Amino acid sequence: MQFRGGMNELMRQAARMQRKIEQTKEQLKDTEVTASAVGDKVKATVTYGRKVVRIEIDPEFLQSEGTELALDGACAAINSALEQAEKAMQAEIEKLTGGVKLPGVV
Repeated sequence: MQFRGGMNELMRQAARMQRKIEQTKEQLKDTEVTASAVGDKVKATVTYGRKVVRIEIDPEFLQSEGTELALDGACAAINSALEQAEKAMQAEIEKLTGGVKLPGVV
């Protein structure tokens, strides 16, 4: 089976796909996702670009349960939010690639 256009055309298509992926990542990098932990007493908001934007801790929870549990909850919420952001970004990239997973893209 012969590829029409040869290897040069294949390389051009790959370069175009990479540019589209980078553009999509840039457009979505500030999109936010929020996750919670400890029964919604601790919330963390992160961006698809993997930056922590906000952490919210219920003051009553902090007072009754203490700093250590609140910080554990913050870590759990942040990790969950980062995981959600990564999955959402992967889903957007898969739309561009037609579901083909490209190594090192996300």
